[in-house]
Amino acid sequence: MKTGIIGLPQVGKTSLFKILTKAKVEDRGYSREAHIGVARVPDERLDKLSTLYSPKKTTYATVDYVDVAAIGQEALKETNFLTSLRNNDALIHVLRAFEDDSIPHVGAIDPLRDIKNVEFDLMVSDLTQIEKRLERVEKDLKRARTGDLEREQALLLRSKEALEQEQPLRELEMTADEKKLIKGFMFLSQKPILYALNIGESTTLGDDLEAAVAKYKLEEVASRPNAGATAICGKVEAELAEMDDDEAADFLLSYGLKDSGLTRLIRKSYELLGLISFFTAGEDECRAWTIPAGSKAPQGAGAIHSDLEHHFIRAETIRWDALLDAGSEANARSRGTLRLEGKEYIVQDGDVMHIRHSG
Repeated sequence: MKTGIIGLPQVGKTSLFKILTKAKVEDRGYSREAHIGVARVPDERLDKLSTLYSPKKTTYATVDYVDVAAIGQEALKETNFLTSLRNNDALIHVLRAFEDDSIPHVGAIDPLRDIKNVEFDLMVSDLTQIEKRLERVEKDLKRARTGDLEREQALLLRSKEALEQEQPLRELEMTADEKKLIKGFMFLSQKPILYALNIGESTTLGDDLEAAVAKYKLEEVASRPNAGATAICGKVEAELAEMDDDEAADFLLSYGLKDSGLTRLIRKSYELLGLISFFTAGEDECRAWTIPAGSKAPQGAGAIHSDLEHHFIRAETIRWDALLDAGSEANARSRGTLRLEGKEYIVQDGDVMHIRHSG
């Protein structure tokens, strides 16, 4: 699952990408080539399970991030740029909310205006794509009318109407079958989006981060379907990235913060993708596994290995905190908090599972 980092020029998105993924990337200059990297999903639950088991290895969930070149109508006409943008499952739109005379910026600092401008460009790109496809569908319908083509035409017309009313496709209600029908188009305005305000450093940073979404009037856009908002301070995050864990913890406390902005951003982008984590735990390895929310136990087993899904029998399951409270699986079993679940069980975020199988 990939999350694309987008934004206007000089908003700090490539710096954010570097800090997130620890990737070493060169200034792209006039190139629109995308940068790709992987970030670990911080998880206090996994940390605590590792403390309980003292495993040889601890493996965290990860999110793939793609740093896309600065967005704009001209860039959106380029095939390579469009491809790198469309091949993402969700988007993080980095918004400049800091003042710095040394970094050029056109006009006043206004994140809400920037959201509207970028959203408009995304919708225009989708509308162009829909209009081209509708022309082809109408020609095909003249030759032979089929149910599939008629359904596609109806959905494309409904999508076109929404875009013409400046409603992004992520806000358009669709059935599972309709989503499947147009999945191949990878429409840009249909992708879930997280708005990330990049604010300036201050002595009251903790409070400023909490207040940023309201201060810049992003509550309404963030409350829309498949959207969210958070705030970071890129300058502080860059400093944190150079520190060891103890130094970073002290540094955060000096600002009244428990978690870094990047930790919150990674978690929010993970949630935006509709993902959850379950765990396997033992002396060899404690590991977080990533699955879509709503997955059943055999699908969870399949995330570990495809054979486990095919030969699934039962899953020994317990919530991570219940396991910690029991102190061991043996104690949990005697308390009755370690239970057996079958093929219809919906895996919950934070479950610890051991898969029983016939393979």
